[in-house]
Amino acid sequence: MKFLRFVLVLASLNFGSSLPDIGNRNSFLASLSDSQKEAYRSLHQERAKRTFSSGWYPGNDPAVKGSVLVTFEYMQDFILEALKAMGVPDDEAVIAADVLLEADKRGISSHGIGRLKPIYCDRIDAGIMKATAPTTIVHETMATALVDGNLGLGLTIGPRCMQIAIDKAKKCGVGVVVARSSTHYGIAGYYATMASEQGCIGFSTTNARPSIAPTFGTEGMLGTNPLCFGIPTDEAFPFVIDCATSVNQRGKIERYQRESKPTPAGQVVDRQGRERTDTEGILRDLVSGQAALCPLGGAGDDMGGYKGYGWATAVEILCTAFQGGPFGPALNGVDRNTGKPSPMPLGHIFIAIDIEAFCDVDFFKKNAGNLLRALRDSAKDPTGPGRIWTAGEPEHDAFRAKTKEGGFWIPPALQRDMAAIRDGKFSDQIRKSFTPFAWEK
Repeated sequence: MKFLRFVLVLASLNFGSSLPDIGNRNSFLASLSDSQKEAYRSLHQERAKRTFSSGWYPGNDPAVKGSVLVTFEYMQDFILEALKAMGVPDDEAVIAADVLLEADKRGISSHGIGRLKPIYCDRIDAGIMKATAPTTIVHETMATALVDGNLGLGLTIGPRCMQIAIDKAKKCGVGVVVARSSTHYGIAGYYATMASEQGCIGFSTTNARPSIAPTFGTEGMLGTNPLCFGIPTDEAFPFVIDCATSVNQRGKIERYQRESKPTPAGQVVDRQGRERTDTEGILRDLVSGQAALCPLGGAGDDMGGYKGYGWATAVEILCTAFQGGPFGPALNGVDRNTGKPSPMPLGHIFIAIDIEAFCDVDFFKKNAGNLLRALRDSAKDPTGPGRIWTAGEPEHDAFRAKTKEGGFWIPPALQRDMAAIRDGKFSDQIRKSFTPFAWEK
């Protein structure tokens, strides 16, 4: 749009067959009207020089003031005790804790320990999620299965379903599992990586609370509905792309809240069509339906917002049509008439493709690695960090950096959540083992 606008500006100046000498920029600008100057500067504005510290990687944000470094082992123990205190059986708590902790290890703090209290503990307390429930196979063939999670913990339902898909792929070449009546299952990348670690290509997606507005709409009707692929390579890390179909997703806005940051403009619109940046108000209005996330590409169709809208819709169909599951406002988690919590039965898709059914797995891995190395070796942006990443690599960098640091940083808001869980859920004996926290000394 900026380019088109500037072209129209140039056309309005009637320069004939050639443009004025741009080298004499001051005289050129002096000949423009105020609106023409703004259009010209908008198009030609030089990107602000960013500085990239040694060891920088995408997503490597500095810890907020008041954060405290905590080891992986300590956080794993805390998550385990919290889940068990909520009624999750020991063996299931181990699996669920691993899914949550893996998010933080990969630098995806929007889906890690920060979600333990609001997404899992609070929902179990509210009676809209079960601490444990049977995972029932409703219908099954050699290569497929429809599974009912019975509103149990998505963090345990997800690993079970992906393993079923992988086992079927090893027998049939492809395994597909559809889950219904599940709940929030953490990072989709966990499941795609399960497949890639076992010589398969993995795919997973899920629907979620309604957050994304349709193109040219302002009401949240679709979940952030990620698309995730995990592909093994001959490198130290797989290719894993795990992205929401919105410009941003609710978990990251919740992280902005924990870090007391505004939400960047262009990610959220309200019923009046205004772009919102007030993080606290956004989170309230997403629940009440007065605000919505923009699909990938943004609002309207100028930057291809209809593409993100279409992908989000495709996921919503796959996660509801097989199962006859609810969608839209029915998944809001709050009854808008009574204001009381209500269940959110989610659908998930898990697909595993056994590479050996098509070619030698090492042959495949080498070819995949060659392509990724070519991308990273291609011409670099002279104003950038001097390096190109491929999907899955920033998370690998995050894991190495956090391992070297000795853990990850817990911001003040999360410190308060952990204290609330300890003081409100733990037995006296367990509470003593987590008292005081490092930030309470």
